[in-house]
Amino acid sequence: MRAAPAAIQRWGNPVLKALILGGTTQATALARRLAGHATVDATVSLAGRTKNPILPPLPTRIGGFGGVEGLAAYLTEQGIQAVIDATHPFADQISANAAAACARANVPLRLLTRPAWQAGPGDRWIAVPDMAAAALALRDLGDPVFLTIGRQEVAAFLATPDKRYLIRAVDPPDPMPALPNATLILERGPFTVEAETALMQAHGVAVIVSKNSGGGATDAKLEAARRLGLPVVMVERPPGDGVAELPDVDAAVAWLEGMSDAH
Repeated sequence: MRAAPAAIQRWGNPVLKALILGGTTQATALARRLAGHATVDATVSLAGRTKNPILPPLPTRIGGFGGVEGLAAYLTEQGIQAVIDATHPFADQISANAAAACARANVPLRLLTRPAWQAGPGDRWIAVPDMAAAALALRDLGDPVFLTIGRQEVAAFLATPDKRYLIRAVDPPDPMPALPNATLILERGPFTVEAETALMQAHGVAVIVSKNSGGGATDAKLEAARRLGLPVVMVERPPGDGVAELPDVDAAVAWLEGMSDAH
């Protein structure tokens, strides 16, 4: 393995080369904080799953690396000295690849997390481990079903094709699953409680399916469900890879600045 190049200089200060694995509102917020930073030279990587992503104010690459080997090679070739995984909590394959690649390239890695949502008084949550279990849980519930899970796992609901579905995503599923009675809404959050309530009432929604993503961009649907007394089938997060976590953007910036000082 080739040694990483020495730290570059910016305005007389040593600069840490960092990679942010992005695609979330937290990643964008972190990018804003690092734009023009005196001692952190960061690049953002987006997986390319969204057709028209909101680009962060930093140099951005779009597309995969080619698995663990490709990412490890990129880290070494680019002289990356720190990586922050700020991908979606359900992007478990990307996170697993990042953990393995950083270990191979001997590059420090941190996971920028956001707290999972917690059920509170008045909530009617049905916790399930994965999307297949979510589909099966609908058998004893009403419809229409409001799928707020993005576009990539809609096909799981072919297991319960007799339901009416309201599917919301940023981009349409490709291919669109052959659900006999489905309505597609293309929208990007954040959403307000009032708009979510009005949407559910207009479509007569009887149950919601959600990933426990956490964060504030899409949590309005949970408050709307609480107000309307609707059940929520909540898919729990996949297990992590044991990577040390950072609880917020401030902590991520502080970690990178500390790494820069160490270099």
